Amino acid sequence: MSTKKIDPESVAIRSITERDLEAIVAIDSMYFGAERPAYYKEKLIAATKGAGINTSLVAEAEGQVVGFMIGALYTGEFGIPETTAILDTIGIHPMATGKGVAGKLLEQFVDQMRKLGVTTIHTLVDWHDKNLLSFFQRSGFVPSKRLSLEMDLD
Repeated sequence: MSTKKIDPESVAIRSITERDLEAIVAIDSMYFGAERPAYYKEKLIAATKGAGINTSLVAEAEGQVVGFMIGALYTGEFGIPETTAILDTIGIHPMATGKGVAGKLLEQFVDQMRKLGVTTIHTLVDWHDKNLLSFFQRSGFVPSKRLSLEMDLD
């Protein structure tokens, strides 16, 4: 990706495809310091070839992927009887942060979910990730009535 400034008006949102794997892995590795191609390959196969509806998206600027959002539609999981959505992963290229890319991705995701009859979107956020928590709060997310539990096996 070029280092020139990204014009927020030039950002286009589209459905994710398997061709986006390399760009997604590159963006993800900028935050985690390691590449996870096998992980994202499975995510993209599930999103594009699974039995469900592809709800995952990418943001492009000038033909380059500058962000992505991976989500899924669920009907009845975790004892929740209504159709819900999970926003699993979001990644924005560092050159595109603060340009409204995440907001555009989320807006498209929400629009798609509404059209599919979804009334609730769930996500998990690291309690210490203040930037992501702030983004979700500004976007209308609130703490869930359900409690996420974990068991440490170490």
